[in-house]
Amino acid sequence: MSYLKTFARPVTRAALAAGLAFALSAGPASAQAYPTRPITLVVAFAPGGLSDIPARILAAELQQRIGQSVVVENRTGASGVVGATSVLRAEPDGYTLLVNALADTQNLHYINVPYSAVNDFELIGKIADGPPLVLMVPNATPYKTVADIVADAKANPKKISFASSGPATSPAIAITQLNALAGTEIVDVPYRGSGAAAQSLLSGEVQGSFVFMSTARQYHDDNRARAIAVAQPKRFPAWPDLPTMAEQGFAGFDHGGFVGLAAPAKTPKEIVAFLNKHLNEALASPDLRKRFAALGMTVPDAAQNTPENFKAFMANETARQGELAKLTKQQQKPN
Repeated sequence: MSYLKTFARPVTRAALAAGLAFALSAGPASAQAYPTRPITLVVAFAPGGLSDIPARILAAELQQRIGQSVVVENRTGASGVVGATSVLRAEPDGYTLLVNALADTQNLHYINVPYSAVNDFELIGKIADGPPLVLMVPNATPYKTVADIVADAKANPKKISFASSGPATSPAIAITQLNALAGTEIVDVPYRGSGAAAQSLLSGEVQGSFVFMSTARQYHDDNRARAIAVAQPKRFPAWPDLPTMAEQGFAGFDHGGFVGLAAPAKTPKEIVAFLNKHLNEALASPDLRKRFAALGMTVPDAAQNTPENFKAFMANETARQGELAKLTKQQQKPN
């Protein structure tokens, strides 16, 4: 009996030591302990914008499912670079996440960006697609189709102007693409943000603008401006009578935004999987889907909304935006 007791003690101590070492190595970011405190979703753009609103809707759904507060924090500047950089430098413990967006696939083609939006983050999943851009004109103009606009622009080179929300933004890139495809010289008039650009459209200071659908639908329904075409490959389900740019002879237009969820690099895979699972569960909420639809946004299919697929999407979109950037730079060259 004494032999057994003597033998049992060192084995028990060794087992306890091994267990303690495992617990310490797992640390506070272990999947078993996560989350134990509030999670911050960093939105790199201003409150009330196309990234901020869906992030706040999602945050409310997520915190119901994970038992911790989920707060949205706006860290703006440099077309989203300030907010993204702050998340990049955060502890990779799952408590500071980035709500990434279309700008993350565009920025590196126009400005110096100190990170790769594809490779320097753990991509968790897509939150939503959209809203797409809609080509709109003031009610006072005679235009009813894209062909009408193109004909006038060709007859009056550099006399037709469109408002955009600033250089290298989606509306500005769409203007560049239209000019390249149609052989026109529509002038891009950049404003500081989509609000100022919209006011220019509504007042008739410009002859057109590419406007995000969530705003465009309100203008059209209130008869404040006229919608001509949606700038995505297929008609939008919630606006089925609005034709696409492709249907009017201008294929290749795909200017829809997106929002997704990312974490700092080296965030444990278990935490990424946990967040992806609860993200997809939150996106299944009927209330969330209804509210997203009102914004002109669609929810991804849960079976396809994996970290791997989201990373592939980000890589492909970054490459596509690079091709569009080449058009912009070609048109900016002096004649």
